[in-house]
Amino acid sequence: MSEREFTERELQQHDGSRGKPMYIAYQGVVYDVTNALLWRTGMHQDLHYVGIDLTRSLRKAPHGEEVFSHSSVRRVGRLAS
Repeated sequence: MSEREFTERELQQHDGSRGKPMYIAYQGVVYDVTNALLWRTGMHQDLHYVGIDLTRSLRKAPHGEEVFSHSSVRRVGRLAS
């Protein structure tokens, strides 16, 4: 079974508004962070919004990609290149 592919526009639409889930992307993978405590407002640490590709931003973060293995974060597809 192939993964769903999201365009950047589709990713932007998953911002938590109107009951939509909150998605982010990292290194071509799209994650659902709707149930992640630090994303509950649609923003992470007053720096990052949902609905965007965070690949560049994570380079400056005090953590690595291990945050995507938390049980509250779920892989939902791939970001179209």
